[in-house]
This record gives sequence, C-alpha cells and structure tokens, in this order.
Amino acid sequence: MNLIEKMQYDEERALYNATDCLIRECTFAGPADGESVLKEARNIQVTNCSFSLRYPMWHVKGFTMEGTTMDEKTRAALWYSDDGNIVGCDLGGIKAVRECNRIRVENSRIVSPEFGWKSNEISIKDCSVEAEYLFLDSRNVSLERVNMKGKYSFQYMENLEITDSYLDTKDAFWHSKNVTVRNSVVKGEYLAWFSEGLTLIDCKIIGTQPLCYCKDLKLINCTMEDADLAFEYSDVEADIRGHVISIKNPRSGIIVVDSVGEIIREHPVMECNGVVEFR
Repeated sequence: MNLIEKMQYDEERALYNATDCLIRECTFAGPADGESVLKEARNIQVTNCSFSLRYPMWHVKGFTMEGTTMDEKTRAALWYSDDGNIVGCDLGGIKAVRECNRIRVENSRIVSPEFGWKSNEISIKDCSVEAEYLFLDSRNVSLERVNMKGKYSFQYMENLEITDSYLDTKDAFWHSKNVTVRNSVVKGEYLAWFSEGLTLIDCKIIGTQPLCYCKDLKLINCTMEDADLAFEYSDVEADIRGHVISIKNPRSGIIVVDSVGEIIREHPVMECNGVVEFR
C-alpha cells in the first residue's frame, strides 16, 4: 500500500479518491478549513490520525480506522460509506454515520447526537455511546456490551439485537420492528410505544408508562422498576419477576407477575381482554 505518514492537510478534498493507502499519524485540520478530505477513497487504512474538518469520509468503500480521533468539528464524518472497521477510536461531531452499510465499531467512544441514521448492517461492540437520536430508521443492527446514553433511540428501526448492555434512554424503540434485547438494563420513559415484535429477555426495565400500544410484545424473566400504567393497549405475553406499580388496560395476552400495586381497567377506547395472573 502507498504510505502517507505524519502529514497535515487542511485544503478541500486533500486526498480525494485515495486508493490502496495507509494513512498514518496524519492531522486533518488547519486554517484552510477544507471539506471532504478523503471523499471517494478506496481500500484505505487510517491509523492514529486526528480529524477536525467537516465531511471527511463520504462515499468511501473498504476502510479500516484505528486509534483515530474525530472531534466535535468533524461534522457528518461518515456518509454513504461501505465495508468499514473502526477500532479504538473517538467519534465525535453530529451525524457521524449516515446511510452506511456493513460498518463494525469496536472498543470506541461515540459522542454524536444523530449517530447511525438510515444505515444497514452495523455492529457496535464494547463501546460507549452518547446520542439523542441513535440509529433512526436503520436496519440489521447489533449492539453488544454497549453503555449508551440518549433520548429518542432506535426509532423506526427493523431487525435490532442488543445484548449485555446498559441503555439510559427516553422513548426508545418507538415504531420499531423485530427487536430483541437480552440481559440488559433499559431505563427511560414511555419505552417502546407502537413497537412490533419486541422481545425482552432477562432484562431490567426502569421508568414510567412502558410498553404501550405494542404488538407481539414478549417479556421473558424480566423485572420492572418505577413502572406504572404499563402495557396500555398492548398485545403482550409477559413473565415478570417482582413487583409492578400498575398495569392498565392490556389489549390482549397474559401477564404473569409476582405482585402489582393496581390493575386499572377504565375508559378503554378499544376492547381490552388482557389477563393479569399472579405467580
């Protein structure tokens, strides 16, 4: 591979269409404030570099990035790019990944309010993530051992698997389809309203008014904390350990629980035949 080492670039499209290159210990910053420094690159390795310019890696095909930092000025860093491995990096700046395919991120720190939108086949492993709107409208995503903090996460997603993770997020999984969460903590208000095919296995669910208006909802060996007015108008099969504050108007299915403070059946706007049973 062609070696580009210990250089500084700040001009527009500085390494446009770089092909078969190892780019090592380079800095992408400076007074020219140029954009799109690695646009349309092919088969590149980016190692121990620093980025502080907008739109650096658009339409890149086949890349690895290791030990590299993209700061908050690196806006919209990876768009329309495919087949990438990102290891040991700091990804900052709004909209860090969008409309990308087959991207793997490991042992990295992500601080990006709109990370992962409209992407496909993305895996995140052993990472920390801060994002308000994480993975909006994406497909075929997996998270493993992820510590995540956000607000409106995983909305309009399809085919998502989460394992051994901690999710501190408001309004997660709204309008999502085919989501499975295993052995994780899910903390947030109004969890998973309007979702279809959500399965929670060995999870702890924390927060008010969770799991309403759901279709094909399953809880297997889960616990709930601060959960009131749960399951309103949902089709649900649930096995819950411990106590639930209140359950309101489940539409269909069976909810098995150790104890519940209140079962509310009042003023439904649709027929509600869900059953609550005690273990």
